[in-house]
Amino acid sequence: MPDMHTQERLDDAKHAASDAARKTVDAIEANPLAIVAGGLAIGALAGALIPRSAKERELLAPLGRSLGERARGAIQAARDAGSDELQNAGLSKDAAKDQVKSLFQGVLKAATTAGSAAARTAANKG
Repeated sequence: MPDMHTQERLDDAKHAASDAARKTVDAIEANPLAIVAGGLAIGALAGALIPRSAKERELLAPLGRSLGERARGAIQAARDAGSDELQNAGLSKDAAKDQVKSLFQGVLKAATTAGSAAARTAANKG
C-alpha cells in the first residue's frame, strides 16, 4: 500500500493529467484547424527523421518529382485563392499569419503539457 506522500503525488499527477487533457480538448474545440496544421507539422517532422534506404530512394524519386511538381502547383493555387479571400475580407496576410502562429503555439503548449503530465504519472507509478 502506498504511503501518504506517494498517494499525494499520485493524486497530484492525476489532477495535472486531467487538467492538461481538459485544456487540450478545449484547445481542439476552439481551434480545429490548428490541430490539422499541428498534425501536418508532426507528420512532416516524423517523415524527415525516418531514414530512407537506397532502394526506396531509387523507386520513389520519379514519383516524388511528379508529386512535388503537382504539389507546388496546388500550393500556389491555394496561396493565390487564400490571398484573394483575405483581401476580399479586408484582412492582411500578416494578421492571418499571426493568428495561425498563435493557434499552433497554443496546440503545441497543450500537447506538451498533456505529455508532461502523462510522463510524470507514468514515472510515479513505476
